[in-house]
Amino acid sequence: MSKRSNTNAINGSPKDVTATEPPQDKQKILLSGDTGHFSMIKALHLADLITELNGFCGVMSVFSSMRYCLGDPASHGNLWAALAFMPFGLFFDFMDGKVARWRKKSSLMGQELDSLADLISFGVSPAAAAFAIGFRTPLDHLFLTFFVLCGLTRLARFNVTVGNVPKDATGKSKYFEGTPIPTSLSIAALMAYWVSKGWILENIPFGSCFTGTAFEFHPVVGLFVLSGCMMTSKTIHIPKP
Repeated sequence: MSKRSNTNAINGSPKDVTATEPPQDKQKILLSGDTGHFSMIKALHLADLITELNGFCGVMSVFSSMRYCLGDPASHGNLWAALAFMPFGLFFDFMDGKVARWRKKSSLMGQELDSLADLISFGVSPAAAAFAIGFRTPLDHLFLTFFVLCGLTRLARFNVTVGNVPKDATGKSKYFEGTPIPTSLSIAALMAYWVSKGWILENIPFGSCFTGTAFEFHPVVGLFVLSGCMMTSKTIHIPKP
């Protein structure tokens, strides 16, 4: 959700959290300087490393969905793993902001890392899980792609407009414009319920429309379309916790 960029921001610019040397400037020097192959690793804050764990969970979720597609459809272990990695990603997404505020360190790199990790964990991985459980027609793919692109657009917009969103006394944004991308976990929870009931593959709820034609699709994929539209909405304001 790219929370860390605005924890110490006023008018879109991070506040100087130290008396002399802002951590952002030090990180920029390390990233731009010619200081060796592993200088980027040295530039990462602790919160950035936690964000990487969010991305790790998202990638592992995608791989688990792929393993399920390659294995026995009756064996749901990899499918459960794909769905389980997503809430772990949310945990790390929550913790990186906590750690950034605790250590009073935020950075533009951390903001970008947060958005990219969120796109994998809450955009690509739910779409991959949906494919694995049976949303496999060309139109299903189009709708799932729309969902992922909406998440991509929503995160990019957040990074651009975060400075214009009204702030509270601490400099924290008062609300999200559009639903945050981790709300896709509600669809992941629904898919987990379907897996527990065996409502996957040929048994997806409400079946498919135009079966056997080039326009075949599953009506419940509309949940992803709705989620994408809500993420990109400018009029929906979700108060920040």
